Amino acid sequence: MVAEDVDSNYTLLEAILKKNKAKVLWARNGKEAIDIMRQNPEIELILMDIQMPVMNGLEAARQIREFNQKVIIIAQTAYAMIHDRQKTLIAGCNDYITKPIRMSHLFEVMDIYLHQKNDLH
Repeated sequence: MVAEDVDSNYTLLEAILKKNKAKVLWARNGKEAIDIMRQNPEIELILMDIQMPVMNGLEAARQIREFNQKVIIIAQTAYAMIHDRQKTLIAGCNDYITKPIRMSHLFEVMDIYLHQKNDLH
């Protein structure tokens, strides 16, 4: 799932992820991300924008962790300060990437977590 309120950011991520054969769902805010996650518990990974309307990504991650400990949550943020990384981890995100997103870095981070998850099965 991609939780992102900016259409152009979502469109870019969707195109790249679908090219790699991923099924992509779109949440336009944190509340939608929670609702979609509840309806689709098989989701393996969430790219979670931090700054979204209705509910921000950190609060959405906290609430998702209350009912799903296994989904991989990678925060996307335009903020790159050390305390911002800590905030994302405290909220329940597995990792974070900074915007603008370098696709090679995104795939590297996704690969690490998806391989770890598959190694546990």
